[in-house]
Order: sequence, then structure tokens, then C-alpha cells
Amino acid sequence: MKFSIGVTSIILGSICFNNGVSGFAPSSSTISTSTSTSASASTTSLRMSGVTRNPNFAKLAGGYLFPEIGRRRTAYLEENPEMADRIISLGIGDTTEPIPPHILSGLVGGASKLGTKEGYSGYGAEQGMGDLREKIATVLYNGIIQPEEVFVSDGAKCDIMRVQQMFGPNVISAVQDPSYPVYVDTSVMMGQTGDIDETTSQYQNIVYMPCNAENEFFPNYADHPRADIVYFCSPNNPTGAAATKEQLTSLVQTCKERGSILVFDAAYAPFVRDPNVPKSIFEIEGARDVAIECNSFSKYAGFTGVRLGWTVVPSDLTFADGTPVRNDFNRVMTTAFNGASNIVQAGGLACLDEEGSKEIDTLINYYLENAKMLKDAMESIGYKVYGGDNAPYIFVKLPEGVKSWDMFSEILEKAQVVTIPGAGFGPGGEGYLRLSAFAQRDNVIEACERLKKALA
Repeated sequence: MKFSIGVTSIILGSICFNNGVSGFAPSSSTISTSTSTSASASTTSLRMSGVTRNPNFAKLAGGYLFPEIGRRRTAYLEENPEMADRIISLGIGDTTEPIPPHILSGLVGGASKLGTKEGYSGYGAEQGMGDLREKIATVLYNGIIQPEEVFVSDGAKCDIMRVQQMFGPNVISAVQDPSYPVYVDTSVMMGQTGDIDETTSQYQNIVYMPCNAENEFFPNYADHPRADIVYFCSPNNPTGAAATKEQLTSLVQTCKERGSILVFDAAYAPFVRDPNVPKSIFEIEGARDVAIECNSFSKYAGFTGVRLGWTVVPSDLTFADGTPVRNDFNRVMTTAFNGASNIVQAGGLACLDEEGSKEIDTLINYYLENAKMLKDAMESIGYKVYGGDNAPYIFVKLPEGVKSWDMFSEILEKAQVVTIPGAGFGPGGEGYLRLSAFAQRDNVIEACERLKKALA
């Protein structure tokens, strides 16, 4: 907001004058002149700026999905305030269980150090603490990546935007359809797309790769137009599908043949229990030549509110002119980020201790049991359900012709359970509903009973 210099001088002048500080007080003639000349100017400047809006933001369709879910939930409760205590959320994938003791001790210890002369630390390396980068490379990747290829951050979602900033506006991106909305929305914000086609609900200049039951929720990239950047999430949000080693090998090979860069979102890697499902794209031969991987402690250790993640950019990956991609991502991080919190990184180190790893396994098993209960409940009343085995999400196929937003509303009204309509993840999600296993056990049990009663 602009503020008139004249108005500012009046305010400051009157304050100083009333307090007897004559050195800062304007004369009465100055006050009267500035009052008359600034009134109309301040009215204009307060109404709007002279800055043209970024036209890419005008292309964005509606609001971001999860705030829209919150808006509809709020609207329902305003009309039905007596239902406030009955609401159960199986919607946004936010963890619900407390941070376990050993991991919590890392956070507490990191904070306590800042209160001592010996332990205090200020700015750290923008790429992250050396010890944490080393531990991520060895504990989570078994040495198949190098510590200097790890960039510690405040989360995978933020890193997706940083990757987009690095690639800039002159690239074409491909996304799974349905997919996590951040891939598409950041592409639009960066100016990579045209307008949305109202008939298809798809943006021009984005390659949409349908993922549905017919193709086992895995798109064959070779069947679609080439893209510069391919965004791929496994285990997948929202479908819960987990790509096999054979499927990912095919994807990596196609990216190599086409000269595409694969951005692999592995935020749900700890939920993998199938030995034929890779937890990292770098388990695939040749991936170091074509892939970037984003990951996060959010679902590992209940860090959704703590905020800690990382991105791996291999030294082998280069742009068309031979420039290492890692160099440009490093420039983004050092320019636009001051590094993750020292306290939070101490918590990250505790996550990767032997005791911390055991605590993570306990948390993951808890949510996977929730997923099994939800899957069993929906199958018991005749719905076809996908996911939930190597992922915290289950994707429910709706009866023919039923719209996902309509089902969202029906379940909210009949059962007071918040879900996520598949259409919110892209046009390919229409006809499906996502249920999240991130909930307290008693709420999951209750939700299962309500869903069976409301939908049977």
C-alpha cells in the first residue's frame, strides 16, 4: 500500500508537536498546505497501486484445493453449528500423532543449544547442515547419492516452486492426471502455460497424462507429447498408487530418449512396504542422468508443522548446454533461502538415528493400519478402492455418473466426514474420492461406521 508523504509528515509532525519536540514539528503553514495537497493524493494511492497485476495469476482457476475444502466445511458448519463436534476429517493429508520422544528430544536439544554461548549458532549453510546432508545420503539413500547433492529445505512443496523458478517460463511440463495441484499451479504462476480450456479443465501448454484404473494409475509417457519437465509422484497423491521398479525403469528410459528432466516427488516413500516398489528414483539405473528428487520429513516424523525437507540434484544432470543443473539450483537456494531452521535440522538428525528410525516406522505403521481400515470399510459396502497398501491414501471409484464434488457434499451432510473430491486434483480425478489415513484411530473407526451407514 502506498502512503502519501504529506499524510505521513502530518502524523509525525502532530505527534512530535504534541510531545513538545519542536525540532520535528512543521509550521502551521506547512501543515495546512500539505493537508490540502495530500488528501486527494492519499485517497487515490490508498485505493489502488499503479502496478500491473501478474497476468499469470489471473489464469489460475478458482482457489487452491485445500483452502476450498476448508471454505466448504466452514460454510456447512455455519448452516449447521450443532454439527461442529461431529466433524471428522479424512481430507487434507496432515499428520495427527505427536512427535515421538527421541525425535522430539532432537528438536528440544537444538533449541536449548541456542541459549548457550558454546552452542549458539546463527546463519548456517543455505544447503543445510553438513551432518544432516551426510546422514540423509547414507541412511535414506544407502550411499547411492552424495551429501553435496542434497539440499535441505523447509519442505517439498516449497522446493517444487524453487525448481520451477530454476526452469523458468520457457519450458513445457507434463503431469499425472490427477496429481498434486502444486505442479500445475506453479507452472501457471511461472508463465509456462496458456489459459485454461473450460471444456477440458486443462491448461494449454501442459501435457496431461491420464492415470486411472484402466492403466493401473501409471501413464506411459512415451504415448504422450514430449515435455521438458515431467512431474511424477510415487507413492502417489492422490491415487495411492505406487510405481514398480519396471514401470519407473521405463519412465527413466523414455526421459533419457527424449531429453526430459524428471522431477520425482518421493514425499510418501516411508509408506512403501512392497520390495518391488522403489522408495527413490535413484534406485533406477540411469536416473542420475535425468532426475531430481524432492522429499520431506513431514510424513516421516509428523513434521507438517515443523517444516523440513530436501531435494537431491545429482552432479551428473546437466542442461542442454552442459551446465550442471545442480549449480543453478544451488544459486536459487543461496539467493532466495537462508537455510532451514537450526532447531529443525537438529530434529532431522534425530529422525535418522537408529532410535528415531524405529519411531518413524511405528508412526508409518499406525497410518497404514488406518488406511487398511478405511479400505476395508469402503470395499465392504461395494466400492472399488485403490491405494492404501504402500500409501496413506485410498482412492475410491464412485458409481457411474456421480460427480466427486457432489459425493463430497453428500458425505459431509450425511456423515459429517470431510473427504477430498478427485476432481480437485485435475480433470482425471473426476469420478473418484480420496480418503486420507492421517487421522486419530478412534476417528477412523467412527468414520468407517458412519460411511458404511451413509453410503450402504
